[in-house]
Amino acid sequence: MATSESKAPNESKASSNFIRNIIEEDVKNNKQEKVVTRFPPEPNGYLHIGHARSIWLNFGMAKEFGGECNLRFDDTNPEKEDQEYVDAIKEDVKWLGYQWSGEVKYASDYFDQFYAWALELIKAGKAYVCDLSAEDASKYKGWATKPGKESPYRDRSVEENLELIEKMRAGEFDEGACVLRAKIDMTSPNMSLRDPTMYRIRKASHHQTGDKWCIYPNYDFAHGQEDSIEGVTHSICTLEFQNNRPLYEWYLENLPVPSTPHQYEFGRLNLNYTITSKRKLKQLVDEGCVNGWDDPRMPTVSGMRRRGYTPESLKFFCDMVPVSKSNSVIDVALLERAIRDDLNDSAPRAMCVMNPLKLVITNFAEGEVEEMNAPAHPSKPELGERKLPFTREILIDKSDFTEDTTLSRKKFKRLVLGEWVRLRGAYIIKADEVIKDDSGEIIQVNASLVPDTVGNDAPEGIRPRGVIHWVSAEHGVAVEVRLYDRLFNHAEPDKDEDGFMSHVNTDNLTVISAVIEPTAAVCEPESRFQFEREGYFVADRYDHSSEKPVFNRTISLRDTWAGK
Repeated sequence: MATSESKAPNESKASSNFIRNIIEEDVKNNKQEKVVTRFPPEPNGYLHIGHARSIWLNFGMAKEFGGECNLRFDDTNPEKEDQEYVDAIKEDVKWLGYQWSGEVKYASDYFDQFYAWALELIKAGKAYVCDLSAEDASKYKGWATKPGKESPYRDRSVEENLELIEKMRAGEFDEGACVLRAKIDMTSPNMSLRDPTMYRIRKASHHQTGDKWCIYPNYDFAHGQEDSIEGVTHSICTLEFQNNRPLYEWYLENLPVPSTPHQYEFGRLNLNYTITSKRKLKQLVDEGCVNGWDDPRMPTVSGMRRRGYTPESLKFFCDMVPVSKSNSVIDVALLERAIRDDLNDSAPRAMCVMNPLKLVITNFAEGEVEEMNAPAHPSKPELGERKLPFTREILIDKSDFTEDTTLSRKKFKRLVLGEWVRLRGAYIIKADEVIKDDSGEIIQVNASLVPDTVGNDAPEGIRPRGVIHWVSAEHGVAVEVRLYDRLFNHAEPDKDEDGFMSHVNTDNLTVISAVIEPTAAVCEPESRFQFEREGYFVADRYDHSSEKPVFNRTISLRDTWAGK
């Protein structure tokens, strides 16, 4: 059964924010011919929910103002980068519903130009090769309240610096032996301007350029020049790049760049009960706390996709969170609300019995099959109906039956021995007796149906306690159900002195065998459903098949963490 089209949530245009206002003013004043933005991830891990917001903002702004958004990989750190990450990021962007302008771009596309510009800075006396060790360079840099000290190699001649940079490029020095630094101001109150590193030696093969280079530009040197080469007009970054903006501008002012982009910063998105540091996410993967970057417990885009989140729900969430000039911590319940709202509107319904108990309807003939009709979605008749085979033996959930006849209807609205309940989309039944095994556990309930109650009100004198779900014992399909919960049990897992790993929720996954109605079992991977009274579920992207159905719980019907 295919899932329905979701009602498109508001795009970024719906919410006014300071970046949108800036771009709108620039367009009004004809400051640029065309708005060009970019999404520039480093391919050293999978994208997470914070990246999804940056994608939404950059691509959304470009679309709204008739411009373009580039996808550019800032691949200046070959030791931590991998083609796997490149491929995953491209897939995530497309899955979110965005298309980048032209070909995918890489910082490594411009390595030759960067190097030529580095030589120009050397020739202009604005860059030099420094032999200080990393430890000594840190000491020379000073503190925020204490001026730095100039490197003893700062006044090398242009000729010597040109000779040394060529030797660096040729691989004649070991890693860490020297770096190329910009010559700016060691007394600047802005630490990023205290002779920052431009190039360092890394004798590592690069996923795009192979072994062509053994020196690589620092991100701060590459960033603005990439934007300039690509004609980016609005370089939108998160707040941690604010202090580096003067350096971004210094390079643009001191190099013959083809255009002059401007950098704007917005507050980073942080979620409680969530880790978004790629280094820490990688630790979770490496230490086996999760089964890869796309594990449904991970806050990565790939993980959320496998968990059952929709692109629409993520965009809706991004639209609900203000774009501001300060960092903020957002309650993860807001993200969960976004997916609940979307799936409540879009997901077809199905019945799945998580903890089966056999119920035999004694006044229904053996071997007879009655086909019941139920809507695929209660408020979307255009989605049609689903067929539910009804048989003498059905399965109900063990939690939906009790022998305790003293329980009030308010406390227990399900099947009680000697009373009635309605089966969803089918008959009203009455529990008549129970059968137990030698240990006293109930293994079967015998019941009788009330004739002519399919689609009809209960006859006078019969008052069902409630409605329960069910599946034909003969036609139901055995499925593996993975009940995922939050990965962390602490609201701020990475701000505790014990470390974030100590707050991993040990009950974040329970795998059970369940039984589902037959039509839902033959769905395609990534088909989403509301399992009635249980929650929202998705057919696993990789493991699900008609022969072996596997469903992941996306989210419960209600917030079970409220008040914890």
